[in-house]
Amino acid sequence: MKTTAIILAAGSGSRMQSEIPKQFMELCGKPVIYYSLQAFSQSTADEIVLVTSEPYLPVCETIKKKYDFEKIAHIVIGGTERYLSVYNGLLAAADADCVLIHDGARPLITPPVIEAAIACVADCGACTVAVPAKDTIKIADESGTVTETPDRKRMWQVQTPQAFSAALLRQAYQGLFAAEDTAVTDDAMIVERYGNHKVSIVPGIYENIKITTPEDLLIAKVLLEKDCKKPENPVDRNFDSC
Repeated sequence: MKTTAIILAAGSGSRMQSEIPKQFMELCGKPVIYYSLQAFSQSTADEIVLVTSEPYLPVCETIKKKYDFEKIAHIVIGGTERYLSVYNGLLAAADADCVLIHDGARPLITPPVIEAAIACVADCGACTVAVPAKDTIKIADESGTVTETPDRKRMWQVQTPQAFSAALLRQAYQGLFAAEDTAVTDDAMIVERYGNHKVSIVPGIYENIKITTPEDLLIAKVLLEKDCKKPENPVDRNFDSC
């Protein structure tokens, strides 16, 4: 089974209040995207497709060369929406059997979580990494009035990677385009709607945060530095980056 990781690094990151997209900002001396690329390079994934914006193609080429990321097989330009960027990556992964999709702004992903996602695809065809919700969730109407309080025991916070049989994901995307549906927020949702396939949950780690605001960058730095002080568990993180 050929496994391809599609790592997304095409977002502008406007909420970071920076001219530099969040995935290329510095985190502990390296660009944020470095850590995701390193984790997938350490995993059993066969290749990486890196999706970025056109102005940052040279930056990605430099990162690949500087850090010797030999698993990066393709660097492609993303689309105007997240799902279009994923699709461009999927086109580059033409001969993949298993596809993992990961947000490049989640630098604290670990190889063990990646391996669990790959194993889940072999068993059930579609999965997403997620963690149990810690907070009570409220559903409100347009006026801001609470209409429902779902059982927290059934609530999960979705992360990435999300992993799928490549054939299933391609089929789901064709259904998405045929329906001209633009109101999708992740690939699990696309597979649920247009792949007619159930998506399983792979337990993740709370540290696998997505950097969205300046505060997230500070939190990621603290978490990364904490891991660097625990070299007795090298399988969980690449300590060469410390």
